[in-house]
Amino acid sequence: MGFFSTIFQPIEDLLGFVLQLLFNLTDIVGLGSYGMAIILLTIIIKMLLYPLTVKQVKSMKAMQELSPKMKKLQEKYKDNPQLMQQKLGALYQEAGVNPLAGCLPLLVQMPILMGMYYALYNFQYPSAEAAAFLWLPSMSEPDPLYILPILSALTTYLQQKMSTTEMNAQMKIMMTVMPLFIGWISLQFPSGLVLYWVTMNVVQIVQQWWMYRGEDDKKKAKK
Repeated sequence: MGFFSTIFQPIEDLLGFVLQLLFNLTDIVGLGSYGMAIILLTIIIKMLLYPLTVKQVKSMKAMQELSPKMKKLQEKYKDNPQLMQQKLGALYQEAGVNPLAGCLPLLVQMPILMGMYYALYNFQYPSAEAAAFLWLPSMSEPDPLYILPILSALTTYLQQKMSTTEMNAQMKIMMTVMPLFIGWISLQFPSGLVLYWVTMNVVQIVQQWWMYRGEDDKKKAKK
């Protein structure tokens, strides 16, 4: 962990600086809350990354919608891998889909998200009072009431469900295992970090709802 922490140190320092500025802002309006500062910082990051999120989510959804056709081609040309790749390429071109389009936005976001992880994991609160938030006695310690770990599992599940249309057996298993895993590790993480994860998921859910609002009505209209 030390090696990766060193790599993301500049981003960690920048985000820690911004977090302190946001705390000062909440202090001006009479709140003085690092918890609110974490929520605000997470929302700001997700809003700045929204254009990349749109590309990533729409690319993933397009690939999922092509999945049945891809399976048919893979089955039909399984004995001729070269021809299968040509047919798949033609399918992508016809549908206007780039299989790699969903990867680039994720690669751009990862350094920021990892920097945020280390910034909150290593953050030193100036006092015990400053580290408290709502029911949390200290955001540098795990949630004693397990509320945030439960929310981290639930919001992860909802976010995955909204991102997935066609599901095979492996994806169904992943949709169950991943939220449970996130909830489990959240039991051990500082609650400030889990607060960031929950906020990020909630904002992602809202963004995806916004992206696809009215989509069902459009599909019904076409029918």
